[in-house]
Amino acid sequence: MAINITVDNLKIPKHIAIIMDGNGRWAKSRGLPRIAGHREGAKSVRKIIKKSSKIGVEYLTLYSFSIENWKRSDSEISGLMGLLRRYLKSEIVELHGNNVRFKVIGVRDNLDNDIVRLIEDAENMTERNTGLTLILALSYGGRQEIVAAVRNIAKSAELGLIKSAAVDADVFAAYLDTAGIPDPDLLIRTSGEQRISNFLLWQLAYAELYFTNKFWPEFNEDDLIMAIENFQNRDRRFGATANDSK
Repeated sequence: MAINITVDNLKIPKHIAIIMDGNGRWAKSRGLPRIAGHREGAKSVRKIIKKSSKIGVEYLTLYSFSIENWKRSDSEISGLMGLLRRYLKSEIVELHGNNVRFKVIGVRDNLDNDIVRLIEDAENMTERNTGLTLILALSYGGRQEIVAAVRNIAKSAELGLIKSAAVDADVFAAYLDTAGIPDPDLLIRTSGEQRISNFLLWQLAYAELYFTNKFWPEFNEDDLIMAIENFQNRDRRFGATANDSK
């Protein structure tokens, strides 16, 4: 049953990031294999993308597969990669038709070559779109991203392309996978866990955090609106006092 919640369209978060947690536990609670939870979770992905685009969210980043997830069983990884292949083959044309720009962040070297090609094709197809930017974090880790940025800055310094004194927060951000993308305003995590799990460690510095006990396959459009309403009632001060921020 839909719930009646009204959000302020003028205060829709520009960038929402989501840790889509609980697929496996959702499946286990129903006596199903873990891959069934991931399949059901893919349905929630479609719903949230459509709703986010409809209400004016500009950037949506979904934590789809972490660096640490490579430690899972071969069978589960194989199932997840199969779902990813099907998603990239079946959904991108629709996303493109809806003016969605698609981007992937993370370590692509760990992905199979055919998946990398599908990602590149999807990014190239949608790069000129001007609607919602959908970002999938695949084989992604926040610490790994920061270390890679430091290495690349060091290389630039060795080549004389940058002076150490010129490295500030803006310069550093330009070396991250998310260069050119505004930091998230709102982080949502499902399944009741209350941690950020190596996700966008630099970018989440001033994000508002919202946790829900719902498993990701249960998370729907109404839950997204509830999270946004909660966000709109926060007093975001970015380090200033309440009086300073007014």
